[in-house]
Amino acid sequence: MIILTLCQAVEEKDKGNAAYKKKDFETALQHYDAAFKLDPTNITILTNKGAVYFEQGEFDKCIKTCEEAVETGRENRADFKLIAKALSRIGNAYLKKEDLDQAVFYFNKSLSEHRAPDVVKKVQEVQAKIKERERLAYVNPELSLAEKEKGNTAFKGGKYPEAIQHYTEAIKRNPEDAKIYSNRAACYTKLMEFAMALKDSEECIKLDPNFIKGYLRKGAILLAMKEPSKASNAYQKALDLDANNSEALEGYRKSLMQENDDPEAVKQRAMSNPEVQQILCDPAMQMILKQMSTDPNAARDHLKNPEIAAKIQKLMEHGIVSLH
Repeated sequence: MIILTLCQAVEEKDKGNAAYKKKDFETALQHYDAAFKLDPTNITILTNKGAVYFEQGEFDKCIKTCEEAVETGRENRADFKLIAKALSRIGNAYLKKEDLDQAVFYFNKSLSEHRAPDVVKKVQEVQAKIKERERLAYVNPELSLAEKEKGNTAFKGGKYPEAIQHYTEAIKRNPEDAKIYSNRAACYTKLMEFAMALKDSEECIKLDPNFIKGYLRKGAILLAMKEPSKASNAYQKALDLDANNSEALEGYRKSLMQENDDPEAVKQRAMSNPEVQQILCDPAMQMILKQMSTDPNAARDHLKNPEIAAKIQKLMEHGIVSLH
C-alpha cells in the first residue's frame, strides 16, 4: 500500500514537471499539491512548487514554500544537496525582490550545505552589488565640495598629507569629479610620491579628457620621473586643447631639452620611429653599420652611395649613429 502511494506521488510529481515545462503553472501546482499529499516527506515536490511560484512572480509564496521544503528535508534527513537547492531558491527569490542582504544570507546558507559553483558566483555578484550600493549611498557632491575646500586650505598651508586625506574623502563623496584627482596629484607630487601622482593624473584625464590641467599635471610628473618623451606627449595633448597655453609650451620645451640631455631617451624615442626601425632591420645596413664602427674609412666609402648616405643621415638625425 505504501509503495503504491509513493508511486502515485511520483506520477503526480512527473505530471507537475511536465506542466511546468509547458509553463502551465496552475496545472503544475495542482499536481504538486496532489503529490505532496501522497508523500509529505518529499522535499523535491515542495522545491518544485517553489519554482512555479518563482516563475509566476509570487516571490513571497516561493520563499514560504521553500522554507517549508527545508524544514521537511531536515525532519526527514534529506540529502544536503536538496536542502541547499531549496535555500538557493529562497536566495533567488529575495534577489528578485531586490533584498540583497537576505539574498546573500540564504545563498551562504545554501553553500554551507553544498558548495555549488553557480551559487558561489551568485554570492560574489550580490556582494559586488551591495558594495556598489554602499558606495553610491556614500556619494554626496555637497560634502565632497566641503572636503575639497578643506584640502585646498591644507594644500596652501603646505600641509600635504592632511590635504590628501581631505581630497581622498572628497573623491569618495564624488568619484566622478576629475578636478579632485588633479588636486590630489599635486599633493603627491609635492611629497615626491610620483607613482601615486601619475595614477591620479591619468584618472583625471580619463574622467575628463578636455580638462587641460590633467595633461599639464601629468607632464610635470613625468618630467620629475625623468620620462621626457612621455612628458612631451602629455604636453602635446595639452597644446592640442590650447595651442597658446604658456605652461604647456614651457613644459614641452623643457621635456625636449631634458630629452636631448639624455642620449638613451633620444635613442628609445628614435627606435619607435617606423622609418628608423626599417633601416636598422635591413641586413645590408646592419653590415654597413658594423663596418663603420670598426673602420672609419668604410664610412667615407659608403657615403658616396646617395641611397646609403640618406639612410645614415636619417640615423644621425635621430641620434642613433654619429660620425667622427
